[in-house]
Amino acid sequence: MAISTPTRESLVQTIKETIETKSVELLHVQFVDIEGTLKHVTVTADQIDQVVEGRVMFDGSSITGYTPINESDLYLDPDLTTFAVLPWTEQEGYSEARFLCSVKKPDGSDFDGDPRNVLKKTVKRAKDQGYSISVGPELEFFLFKTDENGQPTLETQDKGGYFEPSPKDLGEKVRLEIYKALKMMGFTIEASHHEVAIGQHEINFKYADALGSADAATTYKWVVKTVAQQFGYHATFMPKPLAGENGSGMHVNISLFDDEKQENIFYDASNELGLSEKAYQFIAGLMENVKDFVAVTNPLVNSYKRLVPGYEAPCYIAWSASNRSALIRIPATRGAGTRVEIRCPDPSANPYFAFAIIAAAGLNGIDSDLTVTPAVNADIFHMSKQELDARGIENLPTSLEAALDRFETGEIGRQTLGEHAFGEYVALKRAESDDFRTAVTNWEVAAYQAKF
Repeated sequence: MAISTPTRESLVQTIKETIETKSVELLHVQFVDIEGTLKHVTVTADQIDQVVEGRVMFDGSSITGYTPINESDLYLDPDLTTFAVLPWTEQEGYSEARFLCSVKKPDGSDFDGDPRNVLKKTVKRAKDQGYSISVGPELEFFLFKTDENGQPTLETQDKGGYFEPSPKDLGEKVRLEIYKALKMMGFTIEASHHEVAIGQHEINFKYADALGSADAATTYKWVVKTVAQQFGYHATFMPKPLAGENGSGMHVNISLFDDEKQENIFYDASNELGLSEKAYQFIAGLMENVKDFVAVTNPLVNSYKRLVPGYEAPCYIAWSASNRSALIRIPATRGAGTRVEIRCPDPSANPYFAFAIIAAAGLNGIDSDLTVTPAVNADIFHMSKQELDARGIENLPTSLEAALDRFETGEIGRQTLGEHAFGEYVALKRAESDDFRTAVTNWEVAAYQAKF
């Protein structure tokens, strides 16, 4: 039986009823900047008609990567399905709610610099080919204690390890409150646990369509930080906050569904690995393009401190049906759950850009009928350089500067992000890389000041 989709009118009516029954007084009209940082304009609930009609205006010249001051007027077009009451604001006779929005220009057209609009273009590209994109991200984070001014320290809130329970896992109570908040906002939570590093955690939510998953990842990061703060902790999605410990990843599980047949096109029961020809082509597309898009999936100077041997993060370009040391692996589930997992992205990435460029790379593999290299099932982390060379296994870029060189000269970044977002992103990240290059670090002072 087909599932009926609510009409716009019925959604608006339901939203207004919720505002009434939940005593919502303030509406946070949200969007993201070019780095994926959440922004919002807050209006009173009696302006709900103005909100749902997309008439809330803001100054785009004040947002990173948006517009010049002479073209600064932009409008927020809410996705009505993202309306949610914020659990931590609820009290007797009062609450607040939010919408996630796309950004429009004054003439009503999509603003090219909006990351949500960028992802929509990739979703449309897949749709035009008869596919729907399904994405399930896994975002890890650290919890740190804060000082008397509420600023984060480098002391983790526990010393627990992988899958450890309380009393060693002191983050269990925090994760429980995060789970409750996310569930009240419409998330389906599948797992919650302590990760490998001290103070490191992961909460997994159910996959969705690409846009819905990017919205969910953005919301998830906001909720995690908000709830952690209520416990006096700082939650960070920085890829490598602690030297000598595992960093935080954002493994991205992705699959394509045939819109007409409603079937996962990555699955083929007759194949030895249960993978279709298009699945192999998609994997080949990721491997062909990963050096050119890693500046998006791993966007910080710090990202490349995580992508080093010895800490479980994939830094070698290879694929496997099971091997977790490979950049790309195929989780064991087959049938409708068949998916490709790319393991290099980290949670500092803008999820709208990251999901768009990963999907675009895989689609390029299908469109170009690429042939994937043989799978690597041996432990890549323990291979010598000679063995890596013999197998033709290459490294990912080892710095943001090197990643930007590939991104800027490659084709997939400009094709996927569009000229505006691509240019703004490169300029922003070049400035970040240059700031790091010219900074004098504590390591340099400790190593050189007394010696020379």
